[in-house]
Amino acid sequence: MKNDMINIALPKGRLGDNVYEMFSRAGWRCPEIENPGRRLTFENPETGVRYFWVKPSDVAIYVEKGAADIGVAGKDILLEYSPDVYELLDTGLGRCRMAVAAPKNFREDLKKTLRVATKFPNIAKRHYSSLGRDIDIIKLNGSIELAPILGLSDVIVDIVETGATLRQNDLEVFDTLFEISARLIANKSGYRFKREKINMIKSSLSALKGENND
Repeated sequence: MKNDMINIALPKGRLGDNVYEMFSRAGWRCPEIENPGRRLTFENPETGVRYFWVKPSDVAIYVEKGAADIGVAGKDILLEYSPDVYELLDTGLGRCRMAVAAPKNFREDLKKTLRVATKFPNIAKRHYSSLGRDIDIIKLNGSIELAPILGLSDVIVDIVETGATLRQNDLEVFDTLFEISARLIANKSGYRFKREKINMIKSSLSALKGENND
């Protein structure tokens, strides 16, 4: 029955590929997704799962609104948008950190409003509010590192993985806000009605994560 299908939103890109591989190894393989063609949804009636790819920042929306029963989203997305979902499991994938970075010679003038360039305005506002710091948020969608180089901002708040891009542009991390990884999330209503199947998926992923950490 199609109504018994668990709809799973996966983030497009490298992270999504790793997430699907984890689902596949945990017993939730879907051959259709491995030969996608022009299809947008991919089903495996034997295991009762239906996958679809969406923009990483949209995963939480699909899950919150019920178009997906479960999905995998970065902790950065969950903290930025605060979707009304259940967070079931830290998959351990996509590890990185949210950080404040600036030019190496930067010295903060506490008497001036700090100009902060970021893709994550809510996270940045909460962080600096907790410090009692006046800031001017500059919302950007790409090339965040360029902002302090060209004098558009004093600092940036962004995801840092290896730090290579920062180093190549004479920037450095001044503060780490929190660690990030990909989380399994569930729609609250869907979880009530499909709790048993969703918990099976969660348990199988959790067991696989445990093997990877051994």
